[in-house]
Amino acid sequence: MMDMVGSFARDIVGPKVKQMDETSTMDPEIISALFEQGLMGIEIPEEYGGTGASFTTSCLCIEELSKVDPAVGTCVDVHNTVVNNTIGFWGSEDLKAEFFPKLATEYMGSFCLSEPGSGSDAFSLATKAEVSKDGSEYKINGNKLWITNAQHAGVFLCFANVDHSLGYKGITCFVVPADTPGVEVGPHEDKLGIRASSTCPVTFNDVVVPKKYVLGKIGHGYKYAIGILNEGRIGIGAQMVGLAQGAFDSTMPYLFERTQFGTPIGDFQGMEMQYADIAMEIEAARMLVYNAARMKESGEPFIKEAAMAKLKASLVAEATASKCIEWLGGIGFTKDYPAEKFYRDCKIGQIYEGTSNIQRVTIAKFLKAPYR
Repeated sequence: MMDMVGSFARDIVGPKVKQMDETSTMDPEIISALFEQGLMGIEIPEEYGGTGASFTTSCLCIEELSKVDPAVGTCVDVHNTVVNNTIGFWGSEDLKAEFFPKLATEYMGSFCLSEPGSGSDAFSLATKAEVSKDGSEYKINGNKLWITNAQHAGVFLCFANVDHSLGYKGITCFVVPADTPGVEVGPHEDKLGIRASSTCPVTFNDVVVPKKYVLGKIGHGYKYAIGILNEGRIGIGAQMVGLAQGAFDSTMPYLFERTQFGTPIGDFQGMEMQYADIAMEIEAARMLVYNAARMKESGEPFIKEAAMAKLKASLVAEATASKCIEWLGGIGFTKDYPAEKFYRDCKIGQIYEGTSNIQRVTIAKFLKAPYR
């Protein structure tokens, strides 16, 4: 699977990376190809048209794609590990039957949690959902921000509060088809990195959905969001590992092409020390990601390990991309080599799906417990 995805990334995605980055647009042919290759239904059961593979497989695919373009890795990551798995874990059989075949073959999924006033404090969201008098439907109103895949989404998972007097215990998840009247996707954010991945505001203006589109139980949305973002962090870790490896692999050949004082610069001991350390750090991050995925699949507690994997991988991605620019010298500061794009792409890893400080707080909580 990794070999197939790696070849796909290099041969199909690779030639379009520069243009997609410059135009902040995901090429429609790439989106179609992702569905055709089965990369948008990795964990969706085969009876619904998916690949029926594992969570670890999703992480490996994300890693391979991100070696070439982390923006494409982001698209596949959010769709699979967050949207598809939320429906898979807590959706009714009717919801799975209705949406899984589309999510595996044509519908890109989008996860609407963040809002203008709700970021790290995810459960202070203001979006509300009012039930009709007969209880048959809900009307959703609110504004969402920083929504990945929004521009191309066929379905949204929207988190809204059915009773603000209950605080976060009123938060409920709704499945909202993108063509539902009142759903408005705003303009693509002009971002520093992962520019081909669409990130847009989404507004829900009197959006009416039937009761059957409530995902799971009323008031349990906060539990679902916590649960899925914990495993989503492993996916982000895989993306950052792929980014770091992609930056490293695209830079290393230059170190043995470029000579100074009659010697390839990669043969100077000062350089050897640097790329040996970076290679070790990438492998350490990779092992944290793989171990967190293993624990998740085994049914073991994995929240601390997921936080460690995301934190470490995002830090390693930035350190690697930065070093690669240094190793390339002047040309590393240009767009002639992919290092500068990897450098722009890496920063988001320390921000989305839980900032680095949120990961540290999570890790610290688990570390304190045995000593109190």
